[in-house]
Amino acid sequence: MNQSRVFLLIAWLMVATLLWMEWGKEQQVARMPAAPVASVQPVPQMVPGQVPQAGNNVPAAPGTQNAAMPATAAAGNRVEVRTDVLHLTLGGGSVVEAELLKYPQTRDAGSAPVKLFNADNNKLYSAQSGWVGQNGSKAPNHLQFQPVEPGKQYVLGEGQSSISIPFVWEDGAGLKLTRTYTLKRDSYVVEVSDEVHNSGETPWSGYIYRQLVRVPPQIEASMFHPESYSFNGATWWDGDYERRPFKDFLDDGKINQTVEGGWLAMLQHHFFTAWIPQKDQSALYTLDQQGVLSAIAATGPQFSLAPGQKAETRARLWVGPKLVDKIAAENVKGLDRAVDYSRFSVFAVLGQGLFWVLSTLHGWIGNWGWAIIGLVCLLRILMFPLSSAQFKSAAKMRKFQPRLQQLKERYGDDRQKFQQAMMELYRTEKINPMAGCLPIIPQMLIFMTLYWVLSEAVELRHAPWVGWIHDLTARDPYFILPALNAAIMLATQHLTPMAPGMDPMQQRMFKLMPLIFGAILAFLPSGLVLYQVANGGLSLLQQWYMLKKHGEAPGKATFIPKDKK
Repeated sequence: MNQSRVFLLIAWLMVATLLWMEWGKEQQVARMPAAPVASVQPVPQMVPGQVPQAGNNVPAAPGTQNAAMPATAAAGNRVEVRTDVLHLTLGGGSVVEAELLKYPQTRDAGSAPVKLFNADNNKLYSAQSGWVGQNGSKAPNHLQFQPVEPGKQYVLGEGQSSISIPFVWEDGAGLKLTRTYTLKRDSYVVEVSDEVHNSGETPWSGYIYRQLVRVPPQIEASMFHPESYSFNGATWWDGDYERRPFKDFLDDGKINQTVEGGWLAMLQHHFFTAWIPQKDQSALYTLDQQGVLSAIAATGPQFSLAPGQKAETRARLWVGPKLVDKIAAENVKGLDRAVDYSRFSVFAVLGQGLFWVLSTLHGWIGNWGWAIIGLVCLLRILMFPLSSAQFKSAAKMRKFQPRLQQLKERYGDDRQKFQQAMMELYRTEKINPMAGCLPIIPQMLIFMTLYWVLSEAVELRHAPWVGWIHDLTARDPYFILPALNAAIMLATQHLTPMAPGMDPMQQRMFKLMPLIFGAILAFLPSGLVLYQVANGGLSLLQQWYMLKKHGEAPGKATFIPKDKK
C-alpha cells in the first residue's frame, strides 16, 4: 500500500473515530425536562424468606397518588456532617445533600464545591434507605428515622480517625431500629449499619431497601462541554458490568435480578455514587423511571425476628470522585469499572493499563502533561519495530517514485497492467507496500482509549501542564496545540510520497487533512491534543531519520528505458 494512501487512511480513520465519538456523546445526553418531584415510595411486599419481587419503587410524577409525600425529610430531622473531604446533610433515612470539599466546580478562586446529592426538587439526587414491614409489622421508610441529636453539626476533629452519627426509630411496642452512619478521614465511603431489635412480645418481619434516585441532569452535547464526553446513567455489577444511560433507562426492561456481592451506582463526568450492600446478603436489583425521576434500587434481605432477637445489615455508600486508587482500596469486585473508560471490555482493559502507566509516570514526574509526553515516548519505543518497517518502506517508496511515475505514463489508463508492473517492481526491489498498514490498528486503539482515559480521569481534572494549559481535560483556550499539530501533519505530508495516479479528489483531501483534523482537535481535551502533538512530532523525527538512512532524493532513482517491459 502506497505511503500516501496509508497516511490518508490513518487520517480518515481518526476523523471518523472523532466524529463517531461526537455522535455517541449526543446519543448519551439526557434531555428530560426539570420539574417538581415526589419522593420514592417503599418497595413492594416480599414473600417471607425471599428477596423481594420487582415492582414500583420509584416516585410517581406530580399529580399522582404519591405526589403528596414530601421529597425529603423535614428540616428538623436533619443533621450535618463535615469531614476533611465531605460535607453531608443526613435526614430521615437519606443522604440529602453532599459536597466534595476538595473539588471546586471551576478553577476560579472561591468556587463552590462540587455538589453530588441535592435537595433541590428540580435537581433532586439522593441516596435513600428504609424498611418495609410484612404481615402487619411496622417499619420506617427513608423519611422516618429520627436523629438522636436533631440539628447537630458533626465535625471530624483533629486527631479523630472516624465519626459516627446515630438515627433511631421505634414503634412503641418493643421494636427498635438503629441506623448508624460512619465516616472516616480521607474517605469518600459512608458506612451505613442498620440494627433491628425486637424486644416486643410478637414476631416481626420486614426487609430493607437501598436506592439512588435522581432527576437526570440536562447536559448539552457539545465539544465545548467536557461533561458530555462521559457516560451519564445507572450502572450495576451482577457478575458483569451493566449500564443504562438515562435516556434509555427502561429500553431493555426494569431488570429483575437477585444479586449477592454486587453493587449499583449512578455515574457522571468524574464523579459517582454507589450503594455497595453487604456482600454475603442477597438483594434484588431493579430499575424504574417515572415522571422526571430515575432510580436504581437494591431490595433485601428480608428478616424475621422472634421476640428478643436481633439482626443487622450493613452497606457502604460511595459519594465522591472516580479515584482509581481509593476505589481499588474498597476491594469490591467490578467497582473499578465505575471509572467508565468504555462499555467495551477491550477499551476498558486498555484504559486501565494506560492510566496505570500515566499515573506511574506522574508519580515520578509530578506533572500530568509531561506524563502524557512520557507515555508517548514509551509507546513509540514499544512500537518501534512496526514504525521502523513503515518508515523504511516509505523511504524506499520515495526513492522509487520516479520509476513508478514512468510506469504510470507507460501504461496510461490500463490500470491492470500498471498494477502488475508496480507489483513486479516491489518484488524486485523488496519493497513491502503493506508495511505502512501495520501500525494503524495499535495507533487507533491507543488514540481511542486515551480519549476516554483523558475524558474520564478525575485525577487530570483542572490539572495544568505549562503556560497557557491550565486544565488538561478542557480544550486549548488559544488553539496553539491544534495549530502545532496541523503544522506537524503538513511536514509529515511533505516527507510522504504521493501515490502515482492518485485520484485528484484524494489528493485534495490529502492536502486538506491537516486543516480538517486540526479543526476537530481544536475542541477536544488539550491533553489528547498534547498526545497527538507529541506522537506526531516523534513520528516526524523518526520518519526523517529513516528517509535519511534508507532513502535518497527521488531525482536520483534509476530511469526505466522505454523498451523495457
